[in-house]
Amino acid sequence: MRGTFPRRLATVVTALTVLAAGTPVAAAQAAPSGAAQRDGFHRVGYFTQWGIYGRAFPVKKLDTSGAAARLTHINYAFGDVTADGLCASGDVWADYQRPVSAEESVDGVADAAGESLNGNFDQLRKLKAKHPGLRVLLSLGGWSWSTYFSDAARTPESRRAFVTSCVDRFVKGDLPVVGEVGGAGSAAGVFDGIDLDWEWPGSAGEPGNVVRPEDKQNFTALVAEFRRQLDGYGRVTRKHYELTAFLPANPAAMDAGFETRKIFKDLDFATVQGYDFHGTWEPVTNQQSALRRPAAAPDNPDFTVDRAIGGWLDRGAPRGKLVLGIPYYGQGWTGVTGGGNGLFQPATGPATGTWAPGNEDYKVLKNLPAQGYRVHRDLRSGHAWLFDGTTFWTYDDPVTVLQKTLYIRKERLGGAMVWSLDGDDDRATLTRTIAAGLRTR
Repeated sequence: MRGTFPRRLATVVTALTVLAAGTPVAAAQAAPSGAAQRDGFHRVGYFTQWGIYGRAFPVKKLDTSGAAARLTHINYAFGDVTADGLCASGDVWADYQRPVSAEESVDGVADAAGESLNGNFDQLRKLKAKHPGLRVLLSLGGWSWSTYFSDAARTPESRRAFVTSCVDRFVKGDLPVVGEVGGAGSAAGVFDGIDLDWEWPGSAGEPGNVVRPEDKQNFTALVAEFRRQLDGYGRVTRKHYELTAFLPANPAAMDAGFETRKIFKDLDFATVQGYDFHGTWEPVTNQQSALRRPAAAPDNPDFTVDRAIGGWLDRGAPRGKLVLGIPYYGQGWTGVTGGGNGLFQPATGPATGTWAPGNEDYKVLKNLPAQGYRVHRDLRSGHAWLFDGTTFWTYDDPVTVLQKTLYIRKERLGGAMVWSLDGDDDRATLTRTIAAGLRTR
């Protein structure tokens, strides 16, 4: 094991007690002014384009909750990789067509007829104006839209065409005209770089994904092509455009898809999957995001944060470029039998979730103790869960999030990433906790 639970418990226990009571450490601190990485850690949050619909999570909430003031980066999820190997908007209406009302606008000004940019993109531009130093990256692919990454990365010609389309559309801001919006330079200045979320080169992701044995080498070449074109445009604008990637926790996927030392020469940093270690695709309750293997875990070795980070370090990743992923949601089972605290017990299926079976946001889960659930935690292994005798949820609360910031500091990693910002509560409690835990002054 690379890390052990910090022995400075006398210092930490007070903070853990305060957090367990529901008060984030950062609540007593002044909000950071600007979001540059002045504290030495990246604080990255994924914003989902579809969050504006049922979840009612517009860009403005990043400002009013206090999250934007405590982040260094926002990854906008997602841009599509099309069947013809080009970049495209994942949802034109949400991205830049939808008129935003004054009540929902970051600056309180409604979109007017004849403007070339509306929607989330325009709101992100306004958010950046209000929070200088905040960087926004366009994240490509994700679980659902990685289908054709292999095709786009297959040859020098396909890579060149793909990267050019991404840089033109999102970095230069040359959006396709749709009605009155879009056009050359319409989204200029919104995005400060690209995040590659190919799940996964060389190994299976969503059923139907194109997978080739040569994906591993082609991903390296794709990263290099992005670096070349971003740097080329940066010489024109006199700006550095960032390039990041989302990396798996599974050692088999690491080996199948990534030439670690080579890709990190061109990446500014990479975020590492720190969640979905277990879930309702399995018939037994378990942890989904533990720091270390619980003593009674049925699997050995098991998927854990420490094993994921250790896997990338063993393969040559620079620790300062590894950013740990933290979930703002939980995985849940119901019909749990076997008694005890519910952990590692058989279940009949996924628990009921607001948006999907077996999945629930932190902002909902935090209220379950008032509804008969008991909070359990394993401080040494770094994970928490809720259990009411029948239904079980594994999740990250402020205590476990604070533990993970201590781990990031101890291991000298590059920072924290969260999926996704709409899972936090209206006070951005988890984001405030990350900011407090990673502050250096």
